[in-house]
Amino acid sequence: MNLNEFKSLVDLFFYQAKKQNPQIAFLEWLNPKNNKKFSWGETSSNIYKLAKTLKENIASDDRCLLVSENRPEWMISDIAVMLAGGITVPAYTTYTEKDYKYIIEDCRPSVIIVSNNEMHDKLKNIIEEKSFVRKVITFDEIQKEDYKDKYLDFNSIIKNDLQENDKIKNLNLKRSSPACIIYTSGTGGNPKGVILSHGGILNNLEGACEILKPLIDKRPIFLTWLPLSHSYEHTVQFAQIAVGAKVFYAEKIEKLLDNISEAKPTIMTAVPRFYQNLYNKINMNMKKAKGFKKKLIKATIDLGKKELLKQKMNFPERLMNSVVNTLVRKKVKKQFGGNLKAFVSGGGALDKEIGEFLNAIGLPTLQGYGLTETSPVVSCNPIHKIRVETVGPPFKGNEVKIAEDGEILVKGENVMLGYWNKKEDTAKVIKDGWLYTGDIGEIDPRDGYLKITDRKKDIIVSAGGDNISPAKIENQLSNSPEIDQCLVYGEGKKYLVALIVPSKEFKEQKEKINEIINEINKNLTLVEKIKKFHLINENFSIENGLLTPTMKVKRNKVTLKYKNILENFYKK
Repeated sequence: MNLNEFKSLVDLFFYQAKKQNPQIAFLEWLNPKNNKKFSWGETSSNIYKLAKTLKENIASDDRCLLVSENRPEWMISDIAVMLAGGITVPAYTTYTEKDYKYIIEDCRPSVIIVSNNEMHDKLKNIIEEKSFVRKVITFDEIQKEDYKDKYLDFNSIIKNDLQENDKIKNLNLKRSSPACIIYTSGTGGNPKGVILSHGGILNNLEGACEILKPLIDKRPIFLTWLPLSHSYEHTVQFAQIAVGAKVFYAEKIEKLLDNISEAKPTIMTAVPRFYQNLYNKINMNMKKAKGFKKKLIKATIDLGKKELLKQKMNFPERLMNSVVNTLVRKKVKKQFGGNLKAFVSGGGALDKEIGEFLNAIGLPTLQGYGLTETSPVVSCNPIHKIRVETVGPPFKGNEVKIAEDGEILVKGENVMLGYWNKKEDTAKVIKDGWLYTGDIGEIDPRDGYLKITDRKKDIIVSAGGDNISPAKIENQLSNSPEIDQCLVYGEGKKYLVALIVPSKEFKEQKEKINEIINEINKNLTLVEKIKKFHLINENFSIENGLLTPTMKVKRNKVTLKYKNILENFYKK
């Protein structure tokens, strides 16, 4: 299969659907109360049926807002929207009514697809007042008192008979056509709608399939839990199509470990926060080990790191490595279903210590790099040559260079078409075809591997003019099991301070947190050391607006909320 030859993501799906046995299971939601399952044939048929209904209600390039948790209907709707000539606008289920109002007024969707009552409750007031919203399609039965003529039921649509002349053939789609508008969750300000093209995502899939090729010896299984409204998971769903995978959708985050045991995934994608939590959990359990078990775990980590770094082992080390493969790594893998070939990390920087640890204990973890504006992946570590301190070599099809000030620039078909309704903002980040990423990095001249060293706008400039990376310090703090979350502060100040959210077991143990900070300070330069800190009881969360839906801390929101506490550090 040559991804260069496809004109659209719709073409890719139907090409693969024709190759597959129509009876083979393709999509399944691991929700015992709503266990939806669709074969390849059913998925294909349902896309045609939904596209026919959509075509009756939208014009070419009309936007269709999609608000749903991860479930099979998500993919069916996304492809059906594109087949009908529309542009999908995915939105996070965690948004507030105010967030939805902003997005709806910005992109003016003709159709809104919503999953259930809970989601609909946030949208119904906006739906009623916006005349440009012609139809609302719901996955589940919802309570609707007014405007009944506006509503259509997904399950009723797919029960219709499918005639051959009902099958829309959209010949107008080109690689340069908009496929979706993904609003960046952003760590500050209103989100911007990133317009991604069919060709941009197809281009991205070429690199993704290269990464997946050595991980697949039979039909791969994916467990999808990262929101499909995030550009990373949105593109992953097309990689799933491209490799003919079986796709499970997790019931919810709280059931993730149970879902992993049930699905037994070959590949899992997640953001750094997931791996940080996993690292702390495994590490804490391992620290409880004693005697021979403790020595066995130490050998697993030490030898695993040697293997990762391609360092030579003597005969006793090779023998011991084989023993811990059976006694330790196999058991660790079994907790993740037993078939896991790799974790793929994206959506933020993965700490080097966490990357080394996970690879060493038998959970291969490939760190990649990208942003919504690049469809989204720029580079990724391949399984045969993992360098955890890097984000791997750039994907074929996109060009990467470093500007004089260290900023990473990207050029290629995968670069966005622009920001929706924001020409000036687009012009600020795309110059002469090059996307200015806002990230600072370097390219290793030996093998072309890209390394991210900082985030341009997240650098703290101290009163003495020193450039300090808060992320570097925050990662070290959060890697301690005693510390759940933190934020480092000190723009224009003489020294740095920190807000610390302790883990549940250490809520009242200020002295213990103080010991950890003192220990971490020993490995930091003078200007990086944390001089003072404050413990807070409330976690940074999506619900309280202090985390983005991809679990990045909204630095400006946290700073604003705790401004008095932070500024009081400098008054004494």
